[in-house]
Amino acid sequence: MIKLKIKSGDIVRVIAGDHKGSEGKVLRVLREKNKAVVEGVNMVSKHTKPSAKNPQGGIVKKEAPIHVSNLSLIDPKSKEVTKVGFKQDGDKKVRFSKKSNQVL
Repeated sequence: MIKLKIKSGDIVRVIAGDHKGSEGKVLRVLREKNKAVVEGVNMVSKHTKPSAKNPQGGIVKKEAPIHVSNLSLIDPKSKEVTKVGFKQDGDKKVRFSKKSNQVL
């Protein structure tokens, strides 16, 4: 398992694959699979049977996980893609943007 530099709530851009160039907010991170679910990116159609929750059934669109190597964090200050670093801030370890040197 690799050290993930992306957390839920971050704004990311897809840098590789079918959805290259798309941006969205990270909804959740799947650490054991090194994947993340990004809002509005990698939408798949899921066929559902009628149930008590969904009496109509039908086709539901939902987000599928995308590998974190295909994602890059967007710097909140410059709104451009940036790399993430770690540094000590007192006794806490914090993430910072390498482009603007701002704590994330």
